[in-house]
Amino acid sequence: MSVLVIGLSHRTAPLELLEAAATTDAAALARRVVAGEGVAEAVVLSTCNRLEVYAEVVTFHGAVATIGEALAHASGAAIGDLSRHLYVHYEDRAVAHAFTVACGLDSMALGEAQVLGQLRSALRTAQGSGTAGPSLNSLVQQALRVGKRAHAETAIDQVSLSLVEAGLDAAVERVGALGRADVLVVGAGGMSSLAATTVARHAAGTLTVVNRTAAKAQRLATSLDAQARPFGELPDALAAADVVVTSTGSLGHLLTRDLVAAATAGRTERPLVLLDLALPRDVEPAVADLPGVTVVDLDGLGRRMAGASTSSLPQVQAVTDLVTAEVASYLTGRMAQSVVPTVAALRSRAHGVMDAELSRLDQRLPDLDDQTRAEVHRGVHRIVEKLLHTPTVRIKELTSNGHGGDYAAALRELFDLDPHDVASVSAPPTVPVPAPEPAAAAPDGGGER
Repeated sequence: MSVLVIGLSHRTAPLELLEAAATTDAAALARRVVAGEGVAEAVVLSTCNRLEVYAEVVTFHGAVATIGEALAHASGAAIGDLSRHLYVHYEDRAVAHAFTVACGLDSMALGEAQVLGQLRSALRTAQGSGTAGPSLNSLVQQALRVGKRAHAETAIDQVSLSLVEAGLDAAVERVGALGRADVLVVGAGGMSSLAATTVARHAAGTLTVVNRTAAKAQRLATSLDAQARPFGELPDALAAADVVVTSTGSLGHLLTRDLVAAATAGRTERPLVLLDLALPRDVEPAVADLPGVTVVDLDGLGRRMAGASTSSLPQVQAVTDLVTAEVASYLTGRMAQSVVPTVAALRSRAHGVMDAELSRLDQRLPDLDDQTRAEVHRGVHRIVEKLLHTPTVRIKELTSNGHGGDYAAALRELFDLDPHDVASVSAPPTVPVPAPEPAAAAPDGGGER
């Protein structure tokens, strides 16, 4: 079987489609995928900037059709319209994509670490729904380790052109320096907390936090020496603000045209910037038509950040090199693991023949003394082990050049082996795959939600 990744992200799909996909029930989507043709395992990664299905598949074309139809059902889009925005990665490219995503190299906010927490949550959801098996458990766990290494061993998170920073840069262009601006942060979750922390670092004129749960707003405000206001005072807080950063994850529009129009009714030549980092969007699209109001959403930030050339940065190159090395190592280990059942079956067959022949010998030569009989048994064991040693070692070595599977198939054909035979499966593995070294944990900072 092979790994397949199919998905859509901020790089390939419009905001409206991502917005529709953001409400996807990941567990339900994974179950729908594994119930279809050609798919044995599935893990769904769903963030505000991507919806991806990682799958262990039996057949490529059948699995592509199954996953495509499931994604169309989840997003509410026609398969013909959706397919233009989908990307497909298979086998080694699928592994490389998983590691790249875990390192934050495919994120809108380059190098962000929050995707590690999202990937970990995706795996737990799949495990809980029974759709993640040994293959995807191994892949996602290794992707998490690679992502942690990237943040621990490189400076990738220090050069991240974050969504919040990019949005605040856009706000400064409209309202001037943040030091003279009144900033309102709506929400107290991961992205809103990151936004509030970033605004505080910029020493805004005033910083106010509003959240549906007053205790959370107060806790965040206290940590930043800011002001917290009850959610019921949102209209007044909005009227007093120059810049509003919102990321609540509400299913409906929180900042409607009527609400914003009322808040800006008495303003004269005082612009208002609404930085909408939520998906689904917190700000109603019609708000952008109001005079003096500028709305910066994820689509706008994507266009803004796409203009930043980052691929040549040394930190990015360091992570790219790390991913390349880790992909090669993982694929070698996966290939080595794939031949273990064949080697175990070969050894089981050889030991079965040996045991049968020794038993027959014992019956034909009942007069042998115990010492001689034991020496004969030891000698036969040594012969069998020496005969098995070379193919066992060689097939392990051959996995490194990608041909191990061919030789394993040849062994199965020559010796009529069944790797799934009970005796073979229960035999101890003889081709160990070295476990990856643990890496220091990376923070689940801001980025994809």
